[in-house]
Amino acid sequence: MSRLDRFSADWLARVFLLWLGLHAAVPAMAQAQVVSEYGMKAVLFYRLSQFVYWPAGEKAPSPLILCVVGKNPFGPAINQLSQDGANIELRLAPGDPTACHLLFISRSEAGNLESWLSRTDGKRIVTVSDIAGFARAGGMIELPVEGERVSIVINRRTAQKKGFEFNAQLLRLARVIEP
Repeated sequence: MSRLDRFSADWLARVFLLWLGLHAAVPAMAQAQVVSEYGMKAVLFYRLSQFVYWPAGEKAPSPLILCVVGKNPFGPAINQLSQDGANIELRLAPGDPTACHLLFISRSEAGNLESWLSRTDGKRIVTVSDIAGFARAGGMIELPVEGERVSIVINRRTAQKKGFEFNAQLLRLARVIEP
């Protein structure tokens, strides 16, 4: 495994406690000694909704619909998370991405990024990806690997245009850009 595929259990525990505010129940994959890059990104994508403030006057949707378009980079990790009993529905390659609340655009869709972003324009959808430059291109949340860690880059201007805001704790830990 390359250095990008390895994350120490200590670092992972700090990320869970600080970013995700998990208290007692930690997914089984988080207890492993080594978690893959996409295992970590799956957890972040799955838990991001806890740190999103929906537009004023709107309650968080229930069930929350998480979608992955393009080739599913998460593999079985995302399915393990979706079994935790939360009121979250997971859709892979949805027929209608506008029915999604959080939309992960996989790297396999890098050539279609502009099309995906235009399809979500004007919709109440939080867009997430790990495509390089995603946040600067108009996506909301980018999950790049920096060194040996998965980072978070937030395009706050795009989010605010759609009425979304983020928890202050997440904003402190993320790199916020306003292109």
